Amino acid sequence: MGFGTNGELMDSRSKVSFCSGSCHAEHILQVLNAYRHSGTFTDVVLQVDGCEFPCHRAMLCAGSIFFHTMFTSSFQESRQSVVKLQGISSATMDSLLDFMYEGRLKLDDENVESIFRAADWLDIPVLTKACVRFLQERVSHSNCLGMMDFASLYVCVLQPLQEQCQTLLYQDFQEVLRHDEFLGLPKARVLELLACERLQVTEEVLVTAVLRWVRHQPDERKQDLRELLERLRLPLLDPAFFTGTLEADELVQECAELRPLLQEACMYRAFGREVQSERTRPRRRSGWAEMIFVIGGCDKNGFSRLSFTEKLNVSSGEWTSAAALPGYSKSEFAACELQNDIYVSGGQLNSADVWRFMPQLTQWVRVHGLNRGRWRHKMTSMCGKLYVVGGYNGRERLSSVERYSPHENSWTSVSDLLLPVSSAALSSCCGKLYVIGGAVSEHSNTDQVQCYDPVSDKWSYVSPCPFSQRSISAVTLNGCIYVTGGLLDQIYCYRPLTDSWSRAAALSVRLEGCGVTACDGKVYVVGGRNEHSVAMDQIWALDPVSGKLTEEKPLTRCLSYHGCVTVLQRL
Repeated sequence: MGFGTNGELMDSRSKVSFCSGSCHAEHILQVLNAYRHSGTFTDVVLQVDGCEFPCHRAMLCAGSIFFHTMFTSSFQESRQSVVKLQGISSATMDSLLDFMYEGRLKLDDENVESIFRAADWLDIPVLTKACVRFLQERVSHSNCLGMMDFASLYVCVLQPLQEQCQTLLYQDFQEVLRHDEFLGLPKARVLELLACERLQVTEEVLVTAVLRWVRHQPDERKQDLRELLERLRLPLLDPAFFTGTLEADELVQECAELRPLLQEACMYRAFGREVQSERTRPRRRSGWAEMIFVIGGCDKNGFSRLSFTEKLNVSSGEWTSAAALPGYSKSEFAACELQNDIYVSGGQLNSADVWRFMPQLTQWVRVHGLNRGRWRHKMTSMCGKLYVVGGYNGRERLSSVERYSPHENSWTSVSDLLLPVSSAALSSCCGKLYVIGGAVSEHSNTDQVQCYDPVSDKWSYVSPCPFSQRSISAVTLNGCIYVTGGLLDQIYCYRPLTDSWSRAAALSVRLEGCGVTACDGKVYVVGGRNEHSVAMDQIWALDPVSGKLTEEKPLTRCLSYHGCVTVLQRL
């Protein structure tokens, strides 16, 4: 067609688009980088770590938001021919310039951290993302602790890396502990890990890890042993491990400061949930959980007596069935925990039966019966023994008190109550029993609080409660006794150390015959009957620290006058 001489128009088909592809761009970048190294056409010098790097402003602006902002603003650097940069090494700067000019950089385990820091500072997004991918591909049990700490310094950019390290750490902490990286951690970091509730690991593994960490530098670290073990659930250790590994360890034997912690663990094994602290509550993902057991009771209208048993995992909110109490469709019985087993005693009419439920075997067994049959009584544990107090026998309120020894499987009588009561509240606290309120006749209640000292085998009166009610329940948590029921719309708190009463929280409804138990550091009020004699399925939880009362997942059915007990169980 020619080139269109004599003013003629060119045929559009003669137009051809030509592109040399990425080879051309790569060639140009290589030439520019060669110009940089030779100082050809450069218009700015970067001074880094005592070295000078002649550069082209246009290339720096194209590759880094930091430099673009510097050279296109009113900063004094925009007019300077020499710009000094601090906080970066010359080797790292050389690598970054190669990347900005040619788009190439070799990452390895030695330089990735410094490259990332510099790329993040100079705002080179494509390079920071490459560093993140590099690090994520190399996360392992041997380095996840260090990588997680590094990622925490750059949460906005390294959040995916941090989450990946956390997942590995929480799910496989036992394997992480075997590597030397753990041994090099400072005490503060070890304490932080030991306090983490998301670790899926047993306390035995953590105790072993602490002892290994201390032995790595015994002269410097043995003074930290108490503070470290204080973060662990020593009372929940397997008894054989506690005796054969922890108590037998030389470092532990030499540390006198550990004796209170070891004594607490021994007392917990002997007395069960009567011993309460942060260390007696299982780690959330340890494979153990505190479970609220609900036993029997009356239906919504109070006509039917039920024999079923259900349990609530407070952490998951899941209700599941448990072994029903054999042939036990009674009401107004008593239930409590001793050494992580559940005991049920008495019940209408005039029953002396006593049953024991072992959660780990999921089985009920009959134990020695009461000396005197009763109902509307209460039962609690104290110092490794059960106490059954007061009640009704169909004719009169009882003053008799019986004590059960699980080792001897027998009941013995102790000193009688000063005032016979039924449907009172009962709880043990600070080594003494407290019988609160209750009925003294068909139409009369009392506000008296009777206190039993097992050492002297004597009862005495303490400060009366600010109410006179029956059908009330109590539970002890952190040295305080919490009481509600009796159609009260309040939860009251009694402090034995000061012999004083106070209001802990207000309920939205008046309740009687409700269950009260302590679980996960809170006081739970479970079910009960309202002022219209209709049973309810609601559950409330009181946090004693904040004073906040919340409504929780309800019961599977409406219940009143049921057993309500918390025990520790393997999931």
